[in-house]
Amino acid sequence: MKAVEVREMTTAELEGKLMQLKKDLFFLRMQHATNQLDNPMQIVNVKKDIARIKTILKEKEMA
Repeated sequence: MKAVEVREMTTAELEGKLMQLKKDLFFLRMQHATNQLDNPMQIVNVKKDIARIKTILKEKEMA
């Protein structure tokens, strides 16, 4: 997910996407712990998406 795509979303959409990404991160960590995760880079990518969304939400809050 690119920052440009995130900036186009509304605050409600961003909060919904944030909750979904947190759930995804939880399941990816569970898969990693049980050695069922094929690509560990997925965890890194989801973490970066979460940080990106939180940053955009904070920018919108400050504006």
